[in-house]
Amino acid sequence: MRRRHEPHITDEGTPASGAIRPHRRTFLTQGALLAGATVGGLVSQTSGSRAAEFPPEWRRRPGRSFVAYGTPSPFEAKVGRLLPVRPAGHPTPGAGASFTPLEQLHGIITPNGLHYERSHSGVPDIDPARHELIVHGLVRRPLVFTVDALLRYPTVSRVYFLECTGNSLAGFPATSPAGPLGRMHGLISCAEWTGVPLATLLDEAGVDPRARWMLAEGIDGSGMSRSLPLDKAMDDVLVALYQNGERLRPEQGYPVRLFVPGFEGNLSVKWLHRIKVTEGPTYTKDETSKYTDLLPDGRALQFTLRMDVKSTITRPATGLTMQGPGLYEVSGLAWSGTGRIRRVEVSADGGKSWADATLQEPVLPRALTRFRLPWKWPGGPAILASRATDERGEVQPTREQLVAARGLRSVNHYNAISICHVGGDGQVTSAWA
Repeated sequence: MRRRHEPHITDEGTPASGAIRPHRRTFLTQGALLAGATVGGLVSQTSGSRAAEFPPEWRRRPGRSFVAYGTPSPFEAKVGRLLPVRPAGHPTPGAGASFTPLEQLHGIITPNGLHYERSHSGVPDIDPARHELIVHGLVRRPLVFTVDALLRYPTVSRVYFLECTGNSLAGFPATSPAGPLGRMHGLISCAEWTGVPLATLLDEAGVDPRARWMLAEGIDGSGMSRSLPLDKAMDDVLVALYQNGERLRPEQGYPVRLFVPGFEGNLSVKWLHRIKVTEGPTYTKDETSKYTDLLPDGRALQFTLRMDVKSTITRPATGLTMQGPGLYEVSGLAWSGTGRIRRVEVSADGGKSWADATLQEPVLPRALTRFRLPWKWPGGPAILASRATDERGEVQPTREQLVAARGLRSVNHYNAISICHVGGDGQVTSAWA
């Protein structure tokens, strides 16, 4: 059994040298210090620009009227997806990914407009009245479903994360990249997905006893296609039609996509138009030339489909400046393709000592889990890290452990512990190790 190091606690019950203090009551006993210069809940009109005029203009006139579709406040215009960085003249402008700004979000649900994107040939504009989903192969009765027909089936809703297999791929090189946290780990998002269980459609078609796999194919310009074990397809896979209560957006596969919980994001084929039931994997161009994992000895792993246990601290994160010594909250996200997160530990000294964080409800299988822990920053340099354990007992590895097993030639399934540095001046920078 792995031994867990406990933080050193002084006689007064306060962690020494900025270590993590695992007590929620910390904010109750010291939180009043965060209130600042307030008196009776009111700020003095001479205390600065925030109260230069009272009442403010928005108190003195009616606000704007209703709109057909709501948008964020203009004061939040800085919150947006991080767009791809690629040389001018790239041969396929629509190929690439945009990243979710994890450091800008709270809770576990990603708004639809901030959900990461991954496309191989741009985003098609598909007329749902002309789109069809074909189910064929080793079935007794091949079927063709219109979108209208699919919308008439009973649906289920589930909260799941979706993670690109290349998320955090820059962790394999020895040097840590610069930039916001979202550009490092932002190829992951979490939403409520609503759709028809794939098992319902396969049962209706009648699966041949010889069948063990299936092929899912999209109708975008790249013809993306992936093989999936049939036992997974019959378990919890959805033919998704809605995301966070609204119809799928084009960049998320409108009018219909596959959703494969806990597996590589690429398997959740967007713009889904064909499912072929087969005896074995199809070995498509997408799963042989791209979604394989190179090993140090030159061999390659195929069909490493499940996403591993992982976590990252989202606050404090790159771009934040600590406003002087005192009480802060360390917060982040943890997830696992296996199921629920069972435990998250946080360190303030680069992994020399660890303390258990509080897991914020709900803690759902194959969904993001928010963790939180009070931290009293003494004002000097600190190294924050998080380490997740899932319900199967799998523990997030160090970078050294991951590289020893996988080498440096892969670009997929990087799930090692990452850290962030807090400088003596309060500047926060994220890093891999």
